[in-house]
Amino acid sequence: MKRPLILALSAVAAVSATSCAYNETLGRNQFLIVDDSALTQQSEAAWAEALRSQPTSSDAAANARVRRVGGRIVQAAGLTDRSWDYAVFVSQSPNAFVLPSGKIGVTTGLLNLVRNDDQLAAVLGHEVGHVVARHAAERYSSSAATSLVLSGVQSAAGDYAQAAGAIGGLGAQLGVLLPFSRRHELEADRLGVDYLQRAGYRPTEAIALWRLMAEQRQGSTPEFASTHPSDASRIAALQEYIASQGWA
Repeated sequence: MKRPLILALSAVAAVSATSCAYNETLGRNQFLIVDDSALTQQSEAAWAEALRSQPTSSDAAANARVRRVGGRIVQAAGLTDRSWDYAVFVSQSPNAFVLPSGKIGVTTGLLNLVRNDDQLAAVLGHEVGHVVARHAAERYSSSAATSLVLSGVQSAAGDYAQAAGAIGGLGAQLGVLLPFSRRHELEADRLGVDYLQRAGYRPTEAIALWRLMAEQRQGSTPEFASTHPSDASRIAALQEYIASQGWA
């Protein structure tokens, strides 16, 4: 091996050895080189930018609904120790997102799609699940470590650095980063079901939600090249988990 690659691999190995923490909620170790608190400032800036640049709905009923359901989910997840903020963004695309600092965005398209508060709770439970699982910090840590190794590959490749970087980047994305993101999504699905059940909503409506999403989705990306599991995969996983808990 060339020295730059050896140094990069050694650095990642050293960091990995000291950055693994057991997450009791997930039942597995996590590679973390950044604390959630370090992401708070970035999250706040991203939230402010979203509110500034994207149209938000002034529909009082819609906003109250998201806050009401979101509040019950947050309480069920045991995250009332932080300040949560919600916004309804005007977009036909059914979507939602969460930021580690406690910010949740929901689109008007999603509110129009869900047929009851149970399904909305499934979405918000999923988003809160990402926070509890520290997925943002884990994702950041994995991406940073992968970038370090790829920089070593490019340095060692000499004249072929650009080609090696392109191939290496694609390999890392398909072999490490994207599948890991799919794992996060399935974990958030499971946690979300736990929270909506604790909050008094019907767990089986999470399955109904993803069936609705599958019906309205136009086109699809092969699962191996997607950051999200296929609709069929997550529906099957939810059905199995809900049945195992006796909530079917």
